[in-house]
Amino acid sequence: MPFIIPQIKCAFTVNVEYAKKKALHLLGVDPKDIKSINVYKRSLDARKGREISFVYSFLVELYDTNRESLIAEKYGFSIFNEDVFEPEPKLPKDKKIVVAGFGPSGMFASLILARMGYKPLVLERGAKMEDRIKAVESFWSGGELDESANVQFGEGGAGTFSDGKLTTRIKDPLCRIVLKELVRFGADEEILTLAKPHIGTDRIREIVVKIRKEIESLGGEIMFCSPLNGINISNGRIKSVYSDRKEIKADKLILSIGHSARDTFELLLKNGVMIEPKPFSVGARIEHLQREVDESLYGALAGDKRLPVGEYQLSHRFSDNSAVYTFCMCPGGYVVAAQSEKNSVITNGMSFSRRDGKNANSALVVSVSPENFGNHPLDGVKFAKELEKNAYKLTGGYKAPCMSVKGFINDDKTLKSEIISTYNRGVSYSDLSKLFPKRITEKMKIGISCFSKKMRCFSGGLLTAPETRTSSPVRIVRNDDMTAAGISNLYPVGEGAGYAGGIMSAAVDGIKAAVKIMRCSE
Repeated sequence: MPFIIPQIKCAFTVNVEYAKKKALHLLGVDPKDIKSINVYKRSLDARKGREISFVYSFLVELYDTNRESLIAEKYGFSIFNEDVFEPEPKLPKDKKIVVAGFGPSGMFASLILARMGYKPLVLERGAKMEDRIKAVESFWSGGELDESANVQFGEGGAGTFSDGKLTTRIKDPLCRIVLKELVRFGADEEILTLAKPHIGTDRIREIVVKIRKEIESLGGEIMFCSPLNGINISNGRIKSVYSDRKEIKADKLILSIGHSARDTFELLLKNGVMIEPKPFSVGARIEHLQREVDESLYGALAGDKRLPVGEYQLSHRFSDNSAVYTFCMCPGGYVVAAQSEKNSVITNGMSFSRRDGKNANSALVVSVSPENFGNHPLDGVKFAKELEKNAYKLTGGYKAPCMSVKGFINDDKTLKSEIISTYNRGVSYSDLSKLFPKRITEKMKIGISCFSKKMRCFSGGLLTAPETRTSSPVRIVRNDDMTAAGISNLYPVGEGAGYAGGIMSAAVDGIKAAVKIMRCSE
């Protein structure tokens, strides 16, 4: 079996062929014995005090396959097993599978089901891609907010208006299957090898539409502007669902509703579905000049075209086990209006595939838990909603409250930043201490102080608030077989259900639910 040679470190100035030769030299194998050697993963090491380097892992295949396992055992290398996806369906193909939501989890669940001969029916509360883009761009240009077509709701889910980040902490073989599917639908092959792959919001929109069209070509149906607004439960089973007063039979229901489906959380709770509050995080978007981020990371080498655009991930943990950290960093990106409810303000980050904007931004957030906002299942939702509504009141409209980092640290909103905000509905300098609880602002300040020691640019910049949709504030309780507690044919999946955090983990969760369903006998 092919094996993986890890941790081949080379200066960023040398090419990949040099790195391959270094790997083979360490291996001590005659190059003539090598059938193939290809990059498996590549990451950048730009830690302070170290030479800036690329770190490679190589996938090696020998002509003599018998030697592969011997060499892997000798050097402690991992054997590479190509992922094989075999769902082994038992469920009759005529069973009615309804999928609520067409974000990553619902999309990949539907794709797998359709390929295996099922005809999933998707209820998506938002609009199809072209209509959604028009509605979002209209709002960003000063128009009215469409509560059914916005950054949170519509084809592709919230990830459609993001950086298209594909990083994840989960170590699941299905991750590679998701990546390969994305490549099949048009993503660059480099996402298979980069340690921090991304697609970009412009490219991911095209990919989502292609996935939808394949599902439809296989007999699946996607109903847009069709929210799940009723469920019929009897004897511990979903019998049917309702969308705009239309009753739809459901033998299985996959709930892939996303973290912003607050009215659906209420609907589920009223119908006896077990929901519990879950920790999440709130804070603001912090913007810096991308050039200054690069300089903080690369020093005098900033601007070298051989280096990728600079990105970072920073965190600091407190004695009470809470944390302040950066999240969803968007190099060369934009801070965008991400509202899904009228008379509220929410920020999010977005980058295009080229990541060539003047500013970088990331969320600077503090973790909150039920002990901070309450133990009722929907107290986290209430807490986030109050922040969003208060931000709207603070500026008197859809402008976002902002504050320079220096002004925030010194409690002086008159201190301006040289950074020009990219927030597309405009900003208003405001006192963020009037928006957040004291606990949040104090920990954000500590975070900025800590992060400034690691990255010089953090002592400056601009904060735009609030960032509240970092993850779901609830978890829909489910069993080991992925069914909801007490309801044998309801499958809560993805980020909204509290079991994922981003495109990759949500897609994987959706695939797993589809497999569980197909392996049912009835």
